[in-house]
Amino acid sequence: QVQLVESGGGSVQAGGSLTLSCSASGHTAGIKSMAWFRQAPGTEREGVGAVYADAGATYYAASVKGRFTVSHDNGNTIYLHMNTLQPDDTAMYICAAGRTYSPTPLRPSAYNFWGRGTQVAVSS
Repeated sequence: QVQLVESGGGSVQAGGSLTLSCSASGHTAGIKSMAWFRQAPGTEREGVGAVYADAGATYYAASVKGRFTVSHDNGNTIYLHMNTLQPDDTAMYICAAGRTYSPTPLRPSAYNFWGRGTQVAVSS
């Protein structure tokens, strides 16, 4: 099993920035992909950004491209750097890890392990 723990959420005003972290532990050998999803009440889980570290590839949802950046530390931690935050970015942000290189890196089905999430609230 792989355990994922997120941190860094909080409240911020529109236009502000936050950086989230996700650390993986446990049987992390073989993890090939990590990603950030978000989910607001009453909505479906949305892929925000993903990284396939060995392939040097990153993927972003259109809604956050140019504002959010996913990075990793070449270990078991990934980050989500969020800039120019807007009220629509308010959600629970959830980290995921997978053992394959999926052709659909922003879909929940691409991932095997999930964290509990960290809340982000953006006020206008």
